[in-house]
Order: sequence, then C-alpha cells, then structure tokens
Amino acid sequence: MKKLIKVIILLLLIFIILIMTYIFNIIRHKKYSNSDFNIETYISDVDKDGDGIDDQTDILNNVREYIKTKPKYKSKYYESGYPDDEYGVCTDVVANGLKGAGYDLMELVNEDIINHKEKYNIEKIDKNIDFRRVRNLDIYFKNNSISLTTDLSKIEEWQAGDIIVFKNHIGIISDKRNKKGIPFLIHHANPMQLNYEEDVLELYNQEDIIGHYRIS
Repeated sequence: MKKLIKVIILLLLIFIILIMTYIFNIIRHKKYSNSDFNIETYISDVDKDGDGIDDQTDILNNVREYIKTKPKYKSKYYESGYPDDEYGVCTDVVANGLKGAGYDLMELVNEDIINHKEKYNIEKIDKNIDFRRVRNLDIYFKNNSISLTTDLSKIEEWQAGDIIVFKNHIGIISDKRNKKGIPFLIHHANPMQLNYEEDVLELYNQEDIIGHYRIS
C-alpha cells in the first residue's frame, strides 16, 4: 500500500512538473498563424525607412533580429541611450524593433516629452533613459500612434508588430498564435527567461494590459 501511495505521489509530481513547464513555455507550444483563423494579416501603407518593407512587417522583422542576439536581462544606464553590450530590458525590445524600421524612440520620446511636459510629469529630462521607461512609452504611444483594444478575446484585432503595454512591462505582438488564436508575445521579462517569444499573454490579468498600439 505504501509503495502504491509513493508511486501515485511521484506520478502527481511528474504531472505537475509537466504542466508547469508547459505553462512557463519551457516546453514549446504549438504555433498557429493568421490563416488558421481566417484573419487577414495587416500590412501598413507606410514604409518609414524606405527599405521596401512596410512598417508593421519591418518592426516584427527587426524585433526578431534583436532577440536573436539573446540579450541578458539587466537594467543599466548608457551614455549612448541604446544598450551597446549584451544586456537589455523589456523596453529595448520595442526600441530596437522600431529603430530598425526608421523610428528612433530616443529622439521621438525626448521631443514629445519636451513638447508635452505636463503629460509626462518628469522632474529631470534625460533622453538617454526616458525612452527606456514603460510609463513614458505608454504615454508616447498614446499620443502618437493608433490605440486599439486591450481585449485578448478580439483576436482579429491583434496583429504582428503591434505594441502591447502592461502596468510594468512592454512587448511586441508575434505573428504566431496559440490554439485559441491569442498571439504569442515577443518580450524580455527577467533574467530567468529562456525564450523571448512566448505564449504567455493569458498568464496576465486582463486589467494588467493598459495599452495596445500600432504605429501609424
């Protein structure tokens, strides 16, 4: 009887471990695309940097190039603004994705802060770091881009290259989706993160999502 109980406990532990590794994306999730849900892929009519690739696709492509470098999570200050070593944080995923598409957030956010000081409520402006703050980026995108739904159930309104802002985090929407049609998130959340493109949006409380933006 004792052996049976031990076996049952062991099986339960194995089951729990498997569930946890799946939830936290240690075990890769099956990926679906827009076509699996009859969702038309959004193509921007703007090509900011004139490279022949529309902004929405360009942002996604450049984000993927950035995460290929596998940056280590660490918050540091850089005199050049953009990290120039192997480290980075969540805002750097967005900043590098947009920079490759022709949008220099360091300059754009700084200009917006100077022109709209009352919205940002910043005591000392520092363009080298201001664009790497989630709160500032949320205000900037709210002022300068298209605001969209924060309801994850409206799957057709979430497109690859969109920007999603949480209370204390930010990332880019992937072109991959889970079996419900909810998109994967491309982000950099913590030093323990194994994958940068994950099926994790449902792990967040709906009220944690405070912004969903598209570059116009």
